[in-house]
Amino acid sequence: MSAVEQYARAHIVTDAPIEDSDTIPVVLRYDPEADPRSVRVGLPGSSHEWTFSRALLEQGLRAPAGTGDVRVWPCGRVQAVVEFHSAKGVSVVQFETKALMRFLRRTYLATPVAR
Repeated sequence: MSAVEQYARAHIVTDAPIEDSDTIPVVLRYDPEADPRSVRVGLPGSSHEWTFSRALLEQGLRAPAGTGDVRVWPCGRVQAVVEFHSAKGVSVVQFETKALMRFLRRTYLATPVAR
């Protein structure tokens, strides 16, 4: 079992004026040795990585999922939103669904879903 690391481009959703082309690099990580049921997301400028269920990410690509610090939902046909809650506030990040699906596929190749 090997770790998976994938970089993705994402948009921070905000009401501040930013240009459409403003994307941020986000790192997606999966380490089956450390925790085969969880994925991690690292946002730029943050020393904190968000760790949450791989199943939550998968469910959130089809329908709204999550009730705690991390929530995921589809946004149209080609995008998905991941919302991170902390004591400092909320970060809302929009991804291309295909990037998240590619990452999930790679995690399943590393460690299949336990039934």
